Amino acid sequence: MSRIAQRQERISIRLSPQSKRKLERAAAYSDKTLTDFMVDVALQKADTVVREHEVITLNAEEWERFQELLLNPPEPNEKLKEAFAWYGRVTGG
Repeated sequence: MSRIAQRQERISIRLSPQSKRKLERAAAYSDKTLTDFMVDVALQKADTVVREHEVITLNAEEWERFQELLLNPPEPNEKLKEAFAWYGRVTGG
């Protein structure tokens, strides 16, 4: 399936003439259409932002501690017991 056939959504933006010229110049240097250039750059930035908010990176020591806590969780303290009780009351569960 061609790339054009896959496109179904449209985004409209307003920008200054200077910004548009800069984007067009960058797209030309990249040997891409303005649309392809803007989509590629926007998706790269989106990947970065999503990764920053959804991926947790641990070093070896942190990973070991995480695994240890999963395999041998501590006993619930009073605050956690209260939170579970409250949740049960508000959800009816």
